[in-house]
Amino acid sequence: MIIAVMMQPAKTNNASGALSGGGADDLFSKQKPRGFEAFMQKVTFILGILFFGLALGLVYLASK
Repeated sequence: MIIAVMMQPAKTNNASGALSGGGADDLFSKQKPRGFEAFMQKVTFILGILFFGLALGLVYLASK
């Protein structure tokens, strides 16, 4: 899961651009992810669900 998150493309160029006055630009530049970015978002989502399910399963098994 960590590798899948790290492989996703960066959304901003730097931290100062994200914190200063870039809100309006981000609001109107929303586009549906395509190609590799869309694939990585789906992989990350699926791995997150699996991680959460396994964590709950292990807690259940450990409580018995």
